[in-house]
Amino acid sequence: MKIIAREIPPRSAWTLEQAGVHPLLARLYAARGVCAKDELDEGLARLLPPQTLQGTREAAVLLADAIREQRRMCIVADYDCDGATACAVALRGLRRLGAANVSYLVPDRVVDGYGLTPSIAQRVAQTGAELLITVDNGIASVDGVATAKALGLSVLVTDHHLPGAELPQADVLVNPNQPGCGFESKNIAGVGVMFYVLLALRSELRERGAFDTATQPKLDDLLPLVALGTVADVVRLDANNRRLVAQGLRRIRAGAMPAGLSALFEAAERKSAVATTFDFGFALGPRINAAGRLADMTLGIECLSTDDAARADELARMLDEINRERRGIEGEMREQALRAAESLFASGQVPPAAITVFDADFHEGVVGIVASRIKDRFHRPTFVFAASGAEGKEHELKGSGRSIAGFHLRDALDLVAKRQPGVLLRFGGHAMAAGCTVARDQLERFQAAFAEVASEMLDAATLTRRMDTDGPLAPEYLRIDMVDTLQREVWGQGFAPPTFSEELEVLSQRLVGEKHLALKLRHHGRPVDGIWFGHTDPLPPRAMLAFRLEADEWQGVRRVRFMIEAAELPAAEATQGEKA
Repeated sequence: MKIIAREIPPRSAWTLEQAGVHPLLARLYAARGVCAKDELDEGLARLLPPQTLQGTREAAVLLADAIREQRRMCIVADYDCDGATACAVALRGLRRLGAANVSYLVPDRVVDGYGLTPSIAQRVAQTGAELLITVDNGIASVDGVATAKALGLSVLVTDHHLPGAELPQADVLVNPNQPGCGFESKNIAGVGVMFYVLLALRSELRERGAFDTATQPKLDDLLPLVALGTVADVVRLDANNRRLVAQGLRRIRAGAMPAGLSALFEAAERKSAVATTFDFGFALGPRINAAGRLADMTLGIECLSTDDAARADELARMLDEINRERRGIEGEMREQALRAAESLFASGQVPPAAITVFDADFHEGVVGIVASRIKDRFHRPTFVFAASGAEGKEHELKGSGRSIAGFHLRDALDLVAKRQPGVLLRFGGHAMAAGCTVARDQLERFQAAFAEVASEMLDAATLTRRMDTDGPLAPEYLRIDMVDTLQREVWGQGFAPPTFSEELEVLSQRLVGEKHLALKLRHHGRPVDGIWFGHTDPLPPRAMLAFRLEADEWQGVRRVRFMIEAAELPAAEATQGEKA
């Protein structure tokens, strides 16, 4: 592990501080590319205009006409948190704007696979719908859209995934990553795209005289759902995404949120009054995702779309229980997968540049989570495969992959497909996460081809585990109010939460819960508690540590605690530490 302090542009930090930004925040923001205070303006007026997102105008006209004609609409959602929040936002927003008959359908992860397939299009047509709307999927559904059109459906695709070589022939496409779209936030989540479509629809209805500015329906109360889906989908938090998340957090902290979100906070034993992006990513998001992994995502969508507090509470408890089951399955799979991966790094072998793991007992609903754990452990692009549970597809394996910085996973799959025609039955995704399907008898070919592509694209520097930090923490900031200040800000993918690093004296250390290291540290002469979750190997008397700040409460007293993220050990001890 190499711990690297980020470069802090002095002029940017000085400019921010002179504009009234707290000195520590000024330093942190400057290191993340913020140059001026107006970039930190979280106001709704600073959001990118809807008309700059290609297709929103046409989508607004299509939807406004459908509302006028009272056409039946059906939303085809995805089975992750982004898809669930996008569906809930679409349901709430369309009904509020006058759509009288809106239903939804979520593909089953096992039976249907991902996205708008021809069979899903047929099921939508059987409901009597006339307008099919995709959320968080559809840009790769060439055949599904063609089937829907052949069945007489109008089709609106709203998505944010990267398109393939061929675009679906939908009536309207709204996707910031489609060719020719100049929308600046290419990283907007699927729920954000749907929110923008609703903004454009409201504007279109206003122009048609359905209401004026004073009487138009409010849409800002959808922002808590937009914030949750954006963070849970781990998209890059560029300036526009940060504003969407900040606005959602502001409303949640004030108690203004859908009943389902409030119930999820309760089920997760988190406090909504001090909600953070951490709650979205590690408490609420996983509970929604668990429904799509192990059960039926309609549970998640209903939880997010109901206004009945009692029903929301019941659904949140069900989602919490499913998530507990998910954690149990994941734990068993993770141990199996780690043992398989460790065998690839056995002494005397050349370590692979990429990891592929499969076991007949793996559950396809959690392969992505397990791939992420292995990637974190070994710092290698990783695919984990499970047998397809779909009827008639027993010969197929479904894989989910996670990548490291510097290795574009979807592009790597595209190269595998070109070099080894027929190996990949289907694939898609992003730079850091992707999915694919292979025939069972083609797994070894995929493994070899994927490893070959990785060895060509990755060098020793990229394969060296590193952690970017914000350098030393000045002693005057070791205060509980500073922890609160930092936690109120919006941090996440591409806008990393503050992590500090410096050499600290280790006063004492002991194991707690058999798998966590509790520490007593000395920071600039002052003792401070530390905890390193999931780490059991002892540290030397002095160590270069990377740590985050958190508030630890005991008997009503709140103290600063260091959450250890990594250690840069002397060469003699590094080998042991890398295995930890």
